[in-house]
Amino acid sequence: MTRNFFTEINDNPIIAAINDLEKIEDVIKSPCKIVFLLMGDILNIGETIKLLRKNDKLVFVHIDLIGGFSKDITALKYINNTFKPDGIITTKSNLIKAAKELRIFTIQRLFLLDSLSLVSGINSVKCIRPDAIEVLPGIMSNIIREIKEETQIPVVAGGLIRYKVDVIESLNAGAVGISTSREEVWYM
Repeated sequence: MTRNFFTEINDNPIIAAINDLEKIEDVIKSPCKIVFLLMGDILNIGETIKLLRKNDKLVFVHIDLIGGFSKDITALKYINNTFKPDGIITTKSNLIKAAKELRIFTIQRLFLLDSLSLVSGINSVKCIRPDAIEVLPGIMSNIIREIKEETQIPVVAGGLIRYKVDVIESLNAGAVGISTSREEVWYM
């Protein structure tokens, strides 16, 4: 069977988010099968992806946060062709659109600061249709439910997920998964 995001998230909804290279070994030892790579640069991204893959992890690269690359379609193509991540994460609608055309699995990250960002985020997602959405902060169960109902696209809750109750409430609201850099949550 082909491993993919939805198969793995169904088995374990906790996603390890890495924002520090020193956490790589901890992620490898964790039960998380999906990794959101939120750091790295042109010099280490390839080896980091290889190491995680060698240890049976699916790797989704937040291309906006990888140093040494422009945040444009050329960088997207280069990252995909050279490093072959399992998918990408970005806040940029134009990169989601380009990635979809390249048949790359896409996760659109939405930072929800107020009602206006909620409305514009929903409109953007409805137009671009990423494969999944990551909502930050992820502790807003009512907002997760609303976005899922409005867009009919799977939602990952991320940001400020610190306790078991945060995980449970987000999943009960309809999130398919939880992304977090908090190591103790990786084991829930």
